[in-house]
Amino acid sequence: MGPVSRTTVIVLIALGAAVAGFALSSVAERLRDEEPTPEPSVAAGPQVAELDWRETYPVDAETDRLVFTVRNLEVRRDGWRARISIENDTPVAWELDDPRATLDRSFGLMLLSSGDLDDLEELNRSGALPGPRLASSFQPELPPVLEPGDSWQGTMSASGALVAGSWVRVVFGTLFAVGKPPDTLGEQVTWITDHAYRLRA
Repeated sequence: MGPVSRTTVIVLIALGAAVAGFALSSVAERLRDEEPTPEPSVAAGPQVAELDWRETYPVDAETDRLVFTVRNLEVRRDGWRARISIENDTPVAWELDDPRATLDRSFGLMLLSSGDLDDLEELNRSGALPGPRLASSFQPELPPVLEPGDSWQGTMSASGALVAGSWVRVVFGTLFAVGKPPDTLGEQVTWITDHAYRLRA
């Protein structure tokens, strides 16, 4: 190859820069095309899930326990409804509408991006649990106090869409002990179900 003039070198450098710029632009466009685009939220469609969840606190306790049951979950176009029950198998009463619960009354649904129980426990440890979708109606009304040996069963419901693909857990609480509860329970209980159900579109 013969000698190259300075002008030619400048032209080649400029051309090289243009080619590099085009190559970098092409790579950026390809990477951008490969990145998953967040899908818009889609409301869950009407569905009825027969769940029959039965959980106890403390877990696996035979006595001195609270029993939480979720019979089913119905999602409608204008809201949701869950059939639930609470059984007081402890020696103390539990208040369900204590004035202290104004901000802590958390009966409702919790929507999460994962159905893994370990993920739920990590969110709880880090204080990053999402706020529940609170129930606004109970049929029949929750009793003010759940006495030893008593139970309540009925439905709780609220309006508003739920996001399809979310994992739903049911939240019971907050329950306040009347008197000194067994040491295994503590004086306040808010129960988030171990079971989870994934909402369909």
